[in-house]
Amino acid sequence: MNIALSSSRGGLSVRPQVRWKLCWENELQLADHIELSDFFRNTYGPTGACNARPFEGNRSWAGARPEVRVIGYDAHGVAAHIGALRRFIKVGGVDLLVAELGLYGVRPDLEGLGISHSMRVMHPVLQELGVPFLFGTVRPALQKHLTRLVGRGGLATVVSGVRVRSTVPDVNTEFPPVRVEDVLIVVFPMARPMSDWPTGTTIDRNGPEL
Repeated sequence: MNIALSSSRGGLSVRPQVRWKLCWENELQLADHIELSDFFRNTYGPTGACNARPFEGNRSWAGARPEVRVIGYDAHGVAAHIGALRRFIKVGGVDLLVAELGLYGVRPDLEGLGISHSMRVMHPVLQELGVPFLFGTVRPALQKHLTRLVGRGGLATVVSGVRVRSTVPDVNTEFPPVRVEDVLIVVFPMARPMSDWPTGTTIDRNGPEL
């Protein structure tokens, strides 16, 4: 899961007013992509220049393109974003339909104010997608944050000890076409219980990360 978080709170002490907008990908206009591209470069940039690079040229996605997005706006523009994409992954030897979550970011001056919990506005449309599970990957360094964010109330399960294989978004003669990562798996049960999630130490996306 492409995810960017900052420890900066911008000196604010109250939660800002955020308006949430649900958008299918073909509803976005050019101006939306330009605004989101700026948001991602500014949000992912502090985590490393290479993380901001995919969003150059007014591009509002990094690898796979999302199917649906939830975008939060405040008086200063885009405040937060999360995307989802239905796809089949292979867990161990089992093909499984999931909605992958990714492109998660909160503007640095708003991080730490609890705004990320409002991402649950996406839940109704995710139910309509008819998938048994939501799935995402994050860096191990974010385990405490993710456990705090999704672990309360059994919203999701964080799974460790799994390697994920993905294709790289662009062909590059200097790098292999497939990337293997040791990451944390975040699983949100939807139409099926967590006990139905297949066991396995490898997951194949058979495509690029969202």
